[in-house]
Amino acid sequence: MKEIESYKLGKVQVTISETEKENKLLVECFDGEYKSDFTVSKYEYENYRRLMNQRITRAFSGESDGD
Repeated sequence: MKEIESYKLGKVQVTISETEKENKLLVECFDGEYKSDFTVSKYEYENYRRLMNQRITRAFSGESDGD
């Protein structure tokens, strides 16, 4: 899988990669202790990235998402 982007959200390393499915991306998150991964559509990644990053940050900090 080709890596599209990699960045840090505080202590969480986030890596975005292509998947075998068209228009789907793999989001991998790792804080040195816990690892989480999930898929998003390219549309979600391009248009809801800020919300995705907020939820990743909350999930790794132990806060409730509020949904």
